[in-house]
Amino acid sequence: MPDRDRPARRPEPPAFGSSEPFLVGLEEELLLVEASGERLAPVAAQVLEALQAPSGLAGHEAYAAEIELRSVPRASAVRAATQVGELRAAARAAGTELMGAGVHPTSPWGVADLVQLARYRDVERTMRGLIRRTPECALHVHVALPDPEAAISAYNGLREHLPLLVALAGNSPWWFGNDSGLASARHAQVRAYPRRGVPPALRDFDHYLELIDAVMRAGGLPDYTFVWWDVRPHPRLGTVEVREMDSQSRLVDVAALAALIQGLARHEAERRSAPRAPAEAIDESCFRAARDGLQAVVETPEGPLPVPAAARRALGLAGAALRGAGEEEALDGIERILREGAGADRQRAAHAQGGVGALLRQLVAETAAPL
Repeated sequence: MPDRDRPARRPEPPAFGSSEPFLVGLEEELLLVEASGERLAPVAAQVLEALQAPSGLAGHEAYAAEIELRSVPRASAVRAATQVGELRAAARAAGTELMGAGVHPTSPWGVADLVQLARYRDVERTMRGLIRRTPECALHVHVALPDPEAAISAYNGLREHLPLLVALAGNSPWWFGNDSGLASARHAQVRAYPRRGVPPALRDFDHYLELIDAVMRAGGLPDYTFVWWDVRPHPRLGTVEVREMDSQSRLVDVAALAALIQGLARHEAERRSAPRAPAEAIDESCFRAARDGLQAVVETPEGPLPVPAAARRALGLAGAALRGAGEEEALDGIERILREGAGADRQRAAHAQGGVGALLRQLVAETAAPL
């Protein structure tokens, strides 16, 4: 995976095959909060200066109370999660607490100071009031692909797993001090932005380039990285990127989701998946998953299934694709989510036991815990 800091216009040629295939890389967006977790702390600039992470491993996101931590490409999802865990610890040592959640549970509407960098000034100019509601945080998982054709196959196949991933990762039931009734309120929030959501199936890489050119032209976009689909080819990095999962508090859940995506991407790439389900059906299933979390019934290539059955089907595919890669322990984390609850379930359980304070303290403690 090449350097992330180069300009990101339409790549010629794409970087697929420039690294070992099926390496996994993580990008996690985390909130910066005061010690109690009650208030956002807009201190990203100070934390990043003190952190002094190696180039490309930590950086700004749009909000002053948010940072992004990144792993280098790894063969193992556990090793990638371990690296972001080390960065979490370093960020805390730099003078802040972190919170892994899709949105802050109680921060009021409009408390969303933005970072004054050119990219985010452009986002603010185009998004206006949408970007100033409240910070939102996602977990992004990249998988390196050996060639453009494999990338499009992985992309087409991963589209159909998006509802399951939304359900497993749901970690924002509370927003603006109230229970939203959803497992992922963040999922609903970001749907107001352009170029978000389930993208169309693609015939081949040329189809992708044609579509991206049309979207960039229609939106007056400076480069293709402003097309924020829920899953997308990322030619400059030589990866396919799954984007729209809530940020996680527990590193064990980060590793589990990353290993599942790594295995599914390899499965879909190697079997050369063809376009199947329409985007509209997948998108409807994603909403159901964001609403109901682990209790959802989601669309799969085999038809509608309850989340536990869909997850075990996906685990079978991912496990077979990663057999011998030592990822069994990470994949076991999906069963742990099914057994112990996703982030949304744990947030609601903490609130039921000790109110909002307990919910916030649990998120801060889980985010601070090692893998």
